[in-house]
Amino acid sequence: MIFTIDVGQRPVLAFEAKNLREAHEMCHESWLLSDLKELRSNGEQLWDGKTKLRARYADDNEKAAYRAAGTAPDQAECDQLECDDLPLVFLIAIDRNGPGG
Repeated sequence: MIFTIDVGQRPVLAFEAKNLREAHEMCHESWLLSDLKELRSNGEQLWDGKTKLRARYADDNEKAAYRAAGTAPDQAECDQLECDDLPLVFLIAIDRNGPGG
């Protein structure tokens, strides 16, 4: 099943999990929290460390974006994330310059 993590009310990334409970656990993974604090979109931090993260079932557009990205993680994103074999598909543009621009 495909799920989406929202930062506040903003859909940020899609991923696969076995069930909603497993998807919810992603919101507490220290490596993901750290990456969300470091990564930027249009110069803005993805997550400030305070805004609520929420895992939910992906909507049809989010599922389509996930499937369009393929099943293998993008290597450039994996270089930034500790994603191992878990494909994370960002639903927003990620700045490629890294933290601080």
